[in-house]
Amino acid sequence: MLSLLFVYGKINFMDVNIDKIVENLIKADQPRSDFVQLMEGFQNPYLVLIACILSLRTNDKTTYPATLRMLEIGRKPEDFACCDVERLSKAIYPVGFYANKAKQIVELSKEIVEKYNGKVPETIEELVKFNGVGRKTANLVLAKGFNTPAICVDVHVHRIFNRLGYVKTKTPEETEFALREKLPVKYWLDINTLMVTHGQNVCKPQKPLCDKCPINKFCNKIL
Repeated sequence: MLSLLFVYGKINFMDVNIDKIVENLIKADQPRSDFVQLMEGFQNPYLVLIACILSLRTNDKTTYPATLRMLEIGRKPEDFACCDVERLSKAIYPVGFYANKAKQIVELSKEIVEKYNGKVPETIEELVKFNGVGRKTANLVLAKGFNTPAICVDVHVHRIFNRLGYVKTKTPEETEFALREKLPVKYWLDINTLMVTHGQNVCKPQKPLCDKCPINKFCNKIL
């Protein structure tokens, strides 16, 4: 009911204080999944790219050990460009669509070696040319791999910003462009990690733990 009332403008919602939200989420210091911590530590666009591919439609608990097994094979495009697809498939099993992802990583690595001289391109426009790479992955590569301000919008970021009432969008891509217009650039690099962590621990899709939420008083609770 709240969401319907919100859409038709029958309730005056409070303005969302994004500065206070970010400040309180940082102070809360919620536990990050092993996979999120691994991605934070890469600081390497290629590793961020292939790990992100593994994570699509797969939970962090499954993706983390699969990523570690993949890294035993190699850490550079040259390592995977000549990798046997079946070997990689076995290493990353049981991530979702593991066989397709193994083939995708090998082909993508070959393209990086042959077309980009072994270097991951630094623009969204070039990144999304790779098969299976969308804006979410491209933005994460820019932010975590190149330290370039970019907004990676996954299901957590999309859900939480709409629940807060900070944006009113229907898809993650709409959310990305809405945040590009509204969210201060100083938050772009870290907002994905903050919201993913908050979404995994507290602001869950079903039955969010509002009584334990460090930003409860700043939220319009658009469910």
